[in-house]
Amino acid sequence: MSSKQSPKRNLSEKNIKSPSREKDNKPCNSLLSRHLKKVYPVSLQKTCSTLSLSSLSLTLSEKSCDSSLSDSPRTLEQKITLALRLIKSNERKENPNSPSKEDLGKNNWIKKNRSDIDHDEQGFKRCNWITKNSDKLYVQFHDECWGVPVYDDQQLFELLALSGMLMDFNWTEILKRKEQLRELFAGFNPATVSKMSENEITDIADNKTLTLSECRVRCIVDNAKCMLKIVKEYGSFSSYVWNYVNYKPVINKFRHPRNVPLRSAKAEAMSKDMQKHGFRFVGPVIVYSFMQAAGLTIDHLVDCYRYRECINLAERPWRHV
Repeated sequence: MSSKQSPKRNLSEKNIKSPSREKDNKPCNSLLSRHLKKVYPVSLQKTCSTLSLSSLSLTLSEKSCDSSLSDSPRTLEQKITLALRLIKSNERKENPNSPSKEDLGKNNWIKKNRSDIDHDEQGFKRCNWITKNSDKLYVQFHDECWGVPVYDDQQLFELLALSGMLMDFNWTEILKRKEQLRELFAGFNPATVSKMSENEITDIADNKTLTLSECRVRCIVDNAKCMLKIVKEYGSFSSYVWNYVNYKPVINKFRHPRNVPLRSAKAEAMSKDMQKHGFRFVGPVIVYSFMQAAGLTIDHLVDCYRYRECINLAERPWRHV
């Protein structure tokens, strides 16, 4: 009998010492802590003093339907999730004023995108020659004036006079002088400018802040006289210049600054005819700059936000008659 019973004893002892039994008999707390360290190591360390693992296992057993912690992995994950929720709630009770992760996420998003939001409110995609270092007056001129169709004779005369100064200055320097030029040239009223006396011409030429040569001042006065002759012949200076583009702005589709020309065939034709009528300093390059500024041709780059806006203005019925 003893010989027969010994194998059974040995077998039972082997079963008791089997690896599976040893794993099942390991404390639940060590198993749960190992998983928690992988999932939520930081908060677990913070809350070990207030919420021990033994109380955590007890809470899990009370909240779940199954009292064992050695169930399937899915059940264990559910219990770990529940434990994390309990830890978070405990942290909020201790620090009720601390923001939640969702609030922190929103704040971080706002801080991260604040510059983009400000950029959308303050700036737009403009032509490449407008940079961060561009003068505000030049940016304003680009955004509000350049490429907008102009039909008023007085405004056209002003733009023609300012464009003629491009031989001596750039647009930024001209725009800084614009308000002072308006005062000295009576708002660029052609009738008034054409009657300016020699003393007035000399005084403007001697103005050190403008640094305009006497030849340039006389050119503006002479062009005002020529403009009055055009008005008598064509009814208005606007009718004269818009006739060269068939009374509708030329819409170009340039993508790069290098594609924008300095002159065009229409500008050459207008320049030649204006010189016949006695206008001075109206070469093809100056005339084309005048056409760009007055909206006779739209040369905003296609990715500039003003391109579509100027096209919408250009598609309106011709309204200067």
